[in-house]
Amino acid sequence: MISKNHMKPLILVTNDDGMFAPGIKALVEVAAEFGEVVVVAPDSPQSGQGHAITLKDPLRLNKVDVFDGIEAYECSGTPADCVKLAKGVVLKERKIDLCVSGINHGGNASINILYSGTMSAAMEAAIDDINSIGFSLLDFSFEADFEPAKHFVRILMKDVLDNGIPECRLLNVNIPAVPLDKIKGIKACRQSEGNWTESFIESKDPRGQKYYWMTGDFLKEENATDTDMWALDNHYVSVVPSMHDLTKHSSVNHLKHLEEKS
Repeated sequence: MISKNHMKPLILVTNDDGMFAPGIKALVEVAAEFGEVVVVAPDSPQSGQGHAITLKDPLRLNKVDVFDGIEAYECSGTPADCVKLAKGVVLKERKIDLCVSGINHGGNASINILYSGTMSAAMEAAIDDINSIGFSLLDFSFEADFEPAKHFVRILMKDVLDNGIPECRLLNVNIPAVPLDKIKGIKACRQSEGNWTESFIESKDPRGQKYYWMTGDFLKEENATDTDMWALDNHYVSVVPSMHDLTKHSSVNHLKHLEEKS
């Protein structure tokens, strides 16, 4: 939540599709309506990197002129690296009021949050108590229409800047790829159960060496009406409060018997 004395919030924008993806351009345009914007994004596409960080190689950070009047930096690392460098170098000793990541080309509902560079960037900020939102549009095309998505980005950014995120620091937002008049509204919901069934296409490179290309299909494992997948299937924007704690709290007591054996 923004202090009344803080007239212009500082908003960090990042993504996993790279600095020149149409999705981040749309996100910057909306963020600039609300405050001072600083962009730190990967210098190449980083989809599917999850919460990977760079340890074996040096990280490079280059200032670029991409968005008119907006301070922006390309990072050689992962989406999580981008946020770490934003906090520790670019905006060192400055308070970040909101971190927004995206708008991703493709959905990040259900189990996909674990693989998502978009959501991991937002989560990295949330770990440091920065209110954060990851935005995804269910359209992988570079030519995707982000105008309907911007309408909901605007609503959600304003709400979080005004009210914070009670008992949470991170929202996972997925937006159907349909015209604005076909979207029924926003649905607050939980993460759906689901999984990928992978298969691997085997082939050979020009030197005759085998290689494998992973593909697969996403399978929903439930049809409950309070989930993000149901919301998206029914043309709602899904908003899931998320966190980095992966503990299955209800199972802790079932493991207490192990303490007696140690």
